[in-house]
Amino acid sequence: MPKQLTDATHRLVASPAGRIHLVEQGDGPMVLLVHGFPESWYSWRHQLPVLAAAGYRAVAIDVRGYGRSSKPGGTAAYRMLDLVDDNAAVVHALGEEAAVIVGHDWGATIAANSALLRPEVFRAVGLLSVPYAPRGGPRPSQIFERMGGDEEFYVSYFQQPGRAEAEVEPDVRGWLASFYAALSADTMPPTSAADPHFVSAGGTLRDRFPVDRLPNWLGEDDLDFYAGEFERTGLSGALNRYRNMDRDWEDLADFDGAPITQPSLFIGGGLDASTTWMAEAINAYPVTLPGLVSSHILDNCGHWIQQERPTEVNRLLTDWLGSLPA
Repeated sequence: MPKQLTDATHRLVASPAGRIHLVEQGDGPMVLLVHGFPESWYSWRHQLPVLAAAGYRAVAIDVRGYGRSSKPGGTAAYRMLDLVDDNAAVVHALGEEAAVIVGHDWGATIAANSALLRPEVFRAVGLLSVPYAPRGGPRPSQIFERMGGDEEFYVSYFQQPGRAEAEVEPDVRGWLASFYAALSADTMPPTSAADPHFVSAGGTLRDRFPVDRLPNWLGEDDLDFYAGEFERTGLSGALNRYRNMDRDWEDLADFDGAPITQPSLFIGGGLDASTTWMAEAINAYPVTLPGLVSSHILDNCGHWIQQERPTEVNRLLTDWLGSLPA
């Protein structure tokens, strides 16, 4: 464990998933940190001590299906409604009534929906890398099918249980290293190269990933930690999040177009496809995030924003948290 986390506490708390593993540091108002794919509580290792030093109770979870948290059987156990319930259960299990929630990647979408569905629990929401886009439009699977053209968009590739697992699990460490590199500012393929978000006919995602190089933010020890987690758990729990997008679309029909009104923050990477492809969602923030306090795009930053640029992200987070009503 990094030196700055030596006084962090690991806990297992009861939740609808069965148990959620979390790491907490500091005392004060609670800030719940939710990771994305394919990550872990460890993705917040640079934020936990800084938030603690700033006077907050920083809590980073393993989302259900990851790390030491429960891995329920069945794809439907990873629907958004269940993940929101997990987050609320963590807040209450730690003796709190309310918290600020901050998420990255899938964690940003989980955080956004947690704020939307449980505003009495989540009083503010921070989104990293993936903008908020309200439920609406066609069924997600139909959108993703159209995106690929002659190729297959990675979300569609992830839909069939066992398919992506067969690509990843024979070499978890190597696949993760290449995946992280593909979406990092200093190692991502040039724009002239084939897009790593798409799969050619008969190919795999990894065919387009960089090989034999790690991004600057990812040390060998960091990669060992991530690989060890997924070698133990497998990838199905993580991938099942993608396999519930149509189910989420059905579950959230009553929230079509709904704004999130709590105070909010967005931080994106200038070289991140999540930011560039969803530029219209960012432009819509005056309507969809009327409580937005600040929005930032970090130049020359990729997808793994709080690990690529921890100093800037920490400053933006603490400034925003300091602006919130007590």
